[in-house]
Amino acid sequence: MFQGSIVALITPFKNNEVDEKALRELVEFHIAEGTDAIVPCGTTGESATLSHEEHCHVIEIVIEQAKKRIPVIAGAGSNSTKESVFLTEHAKKSGADAVLSITPYYNKPTQAGLYQHFKTIAEHVDIPIILYNVPSRTGVNMLPDTVISLSKIKNIVGIKEASGSLDQAGAVLQHTDDSFDVISGEDSLTFPMMAMGAKGVISVVANAAPKKMAQMCKAMLNNDMLLGRKLHYELLDLCKGMFFETNPIPAKKAAYMMGLAENEIRLPLVEMTKENTQKLKSIMEKLNIKIVRD
Repeated sequence: MFQGSIVALITPFKNNEVDEKALRELVEFHIAEGTDAIVPCGTTGESATLSHEEHCHVIEIVIEQAKKRIPVIAGAGSNSTKESVFLTEHAKKSGADAVLSITPYYNKPTQAGLYQHFKTIAEHVDIPIILYNVPSRTGVNMLPDTVISLSKIKNIVGIKEASGSLDQAGAVLQHTDDSFDVISGEDSLTFPMMAMGAKGVISVVANAAPKKMAQMCKAMLNNDMLLGRKLHYELLDLCKGMFFETNPIPAKKAAYMMGLAENEIRLPLVEMTKENTQKLKSIMEKLNIKIVRD
């Protein structure tokens, strides 16, 4: 259902408010650069520090600006099942094509709790749901057996797999059919995961190099392993650079240097250090990414 390079979109701020003009321009930028779908209000979109009102407004803006030219997969997860249902209902009402739903963070549910959490959301809101497994962020790892069981629920259509384990991704791929999309959640593992059968990536790197990431995913979907591998190695340093500091600090710095957004990030995250900024700038220059300000 969803494949290719799917950008985990930053949320641009100006004077600590959502910068609607920049947000709309980012949507246009990604469509022009060949990005296959957009995820607003994920981790990279600083969903943790958006108010409910801001969260809903950002999703509405992105859907309105995209005008169905590419799919919008709304971030709609929470550590509260009730809140997740609310955000998912809003996404559907607003016209989202799907939602991305993270495993509940902090409260560390069991595998049975994870199953019931996502089953409840799916039963309450008839919209395609992509699960999001990122144990480094949430403190809980959704194991393959749980994912495989959830994949049998009609409107649970895929998973953004960011455990960092190719074995775990492989187990899900092995025991689900082609109607369930396994999507990389780690930019640096996109090439090997797509070689195993994943459909694409929900990408931080695509904020800075959307065209090249889209080209790599397209090559892999077309079984052009040689081109895919070439592009993977071209992007690999940027994949690392995007995590020199906590995501989305580097992604926002890259967007600023490219003239796409102001250099604003919300506390408790802070601006990227000068040392890491110079390292990131060097990587971007090697990729011929146009830098218009330091």
